[in-house]
Amino acid sequence: MPEDIAGSEQMLANWNQNIQERAARYQEMATRVQGMTISERSSDGSVELTIGSNGILQNLVINESAAGRRMSEISGEIMKLLQRAQSRIPELLQEAMAETIGTQDETANVLFNEAKKNFPAPPPEEPTRTPYDQNEINFRVEDDAPPARPASPPPPRRRPPSDDDDDFGGESVLS
Repeated sequence: MPEDIAGSEQMLANWNQNIQERAARYQEMATRVQGMTISERSSDGSVELTIGSNGILQNLVINESAAGRRMSEISGEIMKLLQRAQSRIPELLQEAMAETIGTQDETANVLFNEAKKNFPAPPPEEPTRTPYDQNEINFRVEDDAPPARPASPPPPRRRPPSDDDDDFGGESVLS
């Protein structure tokens, strides 16, 4: 019977050691991930941003070169960059997991799949088009244009007074 107790104690000690080692690896992964930042820059360099590993914006720089652009273009560029940066979070998380806890861990896979769900890949970028390389006419109303006024209805037709009893003024009833 003492052999069974000694074996059980050894098994419990090994299990406890494995849990502590695993917890230390998870803590190391969490520390690495917490310190990660992701930066993105627009192709013309007018907008730069940095996010943390949680996807929250940490820094935004709009350079003077953006001064001539419309605000809707700049805000659209910011959102594209933010989405592009956030879509890189699962990749960085996977790298940190591979270096610390391994990619075969069930908990790691749940974390990775949750990150992919929360930070999906951005939609594909449409190629930049100029008015010269398209064979279409643009009928869009620009945001800065004043709203169009509706056309006023034509004034009602007035008939000359007549002495006729039928009061149709010599015209058809349908006109």
